[in-house]
Amino acid sequence: MVMVGPVQLLAVAFGPDAEFVGRITEELDILESNGQIRVLDLLFVQKKPDGTLFALHHQAMSMGDTVAALLGLPCEPLRGTKSASSSPVEGNASGLTVGEIRELTGALDPGTAAGFILLEHTWAKYLRKAILDTGGTPVAEGFLTAATLGPVAAHLAVAAERLGEPVAPPSRAGRPAACNSRRA
Repeated sequence: MVMVGPVQLLAVAFGPDAEFVGRITEELDILESNGQIRVLDLLFVQKKPDGTLFALHHQAMSMGDTVAALLGLPCEPLRGTKSASSSPVEGNASGLTVGEIRELTGALDPGTAAGFILLEHTWAKYLRKAILDTGGTPVAEGFLTAATLGPVAAHLAVAAERLGEPVAPPSRAGRPAACNSRRA
């Protein structure tokens, strides 16, 4: 079975005046090309005034089905795939339940949109495997909020200054738009 790194569902809400000009896709392409993530699936939906959801546009023929299934939206079944008896993702300490994921679309206001990006954190795949192989058990994981980090902000600033800037991707200035079938 293929080993999959930690998987995150990133849900981003957009107001009625949002402009989709490819900026998000460009950043995702940079992260993918650096080997930090893989975009496993991507779906943009909009809520109509009557409360129904529809895909804004299908970014690529193979994109959107997995996220749609997680959201409880109708989609075509995947062709040529077998039902997995075990998960390719093991060792997650916590995360969103299917019910919590489905509540995300219910919380959208009519006329607004949301992007749902299913990311694999490839940078963490072998770290997780090493933890599990040595008998470790992840007990908690998650992004920390600004409120949580507030009391230690000065310590974080000192550590960041001591470590210096991370290696930056190539300059974005003057770069042609990424060649990819996803557009957001």
